[in-house]
Amino acid sequence: MGQALGDVLGLAAAVAVSPLPIIAMILVLATPRGRLNGVLFAVGWILGLCVLGGAVLAIVGPEGSSSTRSQPATWVGGLKLALGVLLVLFGLRLWRRRPSDASQARLPKWMATIDRLTPSKVFGLAVALAALNAKNAPLTIAAGASIASAGLPVGQQIASLAIFVLIGSLGLLAPLGVFLIGGDRARTTLGGWRDRAARHNVAVMAVLFFVIGLKLLGDGISILTS
Repeated sequence: MGQALGDVLGLAAAVAVSPLPIIAMILVLATPRGRLNGVLFAVGWILGLCVLGGAVLAIVGPEGSSSTRSQPATWVGGLKLALGVLLVLFGLRLWRRRPSDASQARLPKWMATIDRLTPSKVFGLAVALAALNAKNAPLTIAAGASIASAGLPVGQQIASLAIFVLIGSLGLLAPLGVFLIGGDRARTTLGGWRDRAARHNVAVMAVLFFVIGLKLLGDGISILTS
C-alpha cells in the first residue's frame, strides 16, 4: 500500500491545487445561500473523484491489475504513457496561451453564472469539475491506475483511493472551512485568494501538467520496458 500511496500523493496534490475548482468554490460561497451551496459543492466534488477513481478500480479488478505479483500489467504502462503525453502536451499548450500580464487573466465565462445556479446545479457542477473536467480527470484516472497496478487487496485499494480523494479535496475544503468559521468576515480573505488564483491559474496548471506528465511518461516507459 505504501508504494501505491507514494504514486498517488503527487497526483492528489496536483488535483488539490488546481485553481479553477478553488475559484469556483469561492464564487459559490459568495452566493446568497453560500453555506448550503458550499457544502453541496464540496460533497459533489468528493463524490465525483470517488466515482471516477472507483470506476477505474472496478473496471480493472484484481485480476487485471498485475501481470505478475510484482510487475504491473502492460496496459497500465500504456495508460500511464498515454496520460503522460496528454498532460505534457496540455501543459505546453497552456504555457503558450498564458497571458503575458497576469493581471489580464480572464476566468471562464461559465463562472459568471454561478450566482444564478440552484443548489442541485451547484452539486452537479462540482461532480462535473471533479469527474469530467479535462484538467482533473486524467490525474484521477492515473491515480486509479496506480492503485490498481499495485496488486493490493480490495480494502487497501479503497483506503488508498480515500486518501487520494481527501488530499485532492483539500484545496476546496480550505476556503469552505474559512467561510464556515469566519462567516461574512472571511469574504475579504477569500476574495484575495480568488484574485490570486485567477491571475496565476494558467501558469500554475501548465507547470503542474508538464511535471506530472513527465512523471507518468517515465512510469509508463519503465513498465513497458521491464
